[in-house]
Amino acid sequence: MTTEPPRAISFDGPLGRRIIDLHVWAVRQGLLGTGAAELFDSFCRRLVESGLPLWRGYAAMRTLHPQWGGYGYTWRREGNAIEPAAYGRGGGPSWSTSPFAYMVEQARTGGEEENPWRHFRRRLTGSEAQLDFPVLEQLAAEGGSDYFAQIVRFGAEGDLSHGTGIAYSFAIDRPEGFREDDLALLKAVLPALSLAMMAHAGYTIAASLLTAYLGGDAGRRVHSGAIERGSVESIHAVLWYADIRGFTAIADSTPGHEIIELLNEVFETITGPLRRGGGQVLKFMGDGLLATFPLAELTEQETCRHALDAAVEAMQTLDRLNRVRREAGKPVAEVDLALHVGEVLYGNVGAVDRLDFTVIGPAVNEVARIELLCEPLGYKVLVSADLAAAADDNCRLEPLGHHRLRGVREPRAIYALIF
Repeated sequence: MTTEPPRAISFDGPLGRRIIDLHVWAVRQGLLGTGAAELFDSFCRRLVESGLPLWRGYAAMRTLHPQWGGYGYTWRREGNAIEPAAYGRGGGPSWSTSPFAYMVEQARTGGEEENPWRHFRRRLTGSEAQLDFPVLEQLAAEGGSDYFAQIVRFGAEGDLSHGTGIAYSFAIDRPEGFREDDLALLKAVLPALSLAMMAHAGYTIAASLLTAYLGGDAGRRVHSGAIERGSVESIHAVLWYADIRGFTAIADSTPGHEIIELLNEVFETITGPLRRGGGQVLKFMGDGLLATFPLAELTEQETCRHALDAAVEAMQTLDRLNRVRREAGKPVAEVDLALHVGEVLYGNVGAVDRLDFTVIGPAVNEVARIELLCEPLGYKVLVSADLAAAADDNCRLEPLGHHRLRGVREPRAIYALIF
């Protein structure tokens, strides 16, 4: 690995003009917000058009996402297209044996943290061939002749292994490999390309985090500028309020890490059917959750029936999860669920420097009070009269008479969902 900065280049010659053209193009794409996959695909094509006969290109970057640790993009000349990939936490399947991992380790242990220029090159054929990594053996077997990699890091603090940046690799199959002008071009334009890639990555990361923490619709609204305190709108929606029965007793007798595992498994189990049915989780509240099924594209009846279907699937799936956990000697959890439909205010509420995107209104209070009746009435899923009437699903809904709800003036008719 070498760490020299790029050699001085005269921008009056052909190489300098190629570099300027690619710089201008990369900056323009960054300003336009071009997606990372499309951007890298276009970059590889432009390298070929500029006279660098690229055979394979690869770019990878970390991300902030609950599920994925990073994204990768592979371009191949024979397909002339990008192959995107998402990697779990800890890097891709071959990260630890890759040149990138070696470069990161060398930067960490070699006192090179302050130098952003990290280059790695290996000839793949001939007497100078050095196939000391599995990917190099693979590329050589497929016909590659030369390999070049570079990591462009962002930020000046900390070592490269904990920083952010983009890792690139390029392979060529021309017998003589890369020429000096080819490498000078790559070293000169990759920083500009990286800024353009990160412009879109930052937007994507923000959208992913807002979706993860606020929900799909709320996250999109906040990301698009709905951030003013008090900016709310009235919507008609199905409300879904769930709570783990007897959670305090479970928490008192169960180690903390097992409680977190239980919560994660229960929430994933019951929100899977909810998401598939068109619902979205607004918030998790300790051992409970509040979700909505907006009446946007379907009729009220269709939306209510989808919510009932999701409730049935969620409870049946939870029963299976509890059987598996019980057989493994792990704590289990019963969930009480209430469904209601009504008008709510949907938007930003809170302090000037700490807001919550949520739903408020009498309908929210009512669905929470209905959930409290599950245990005394002996049912897992209770439904309001409003939702029962809208769903018109008498086969699955059993009337339980009128019951008083705390904070609600008149008794309400309650129905049980039978499954």
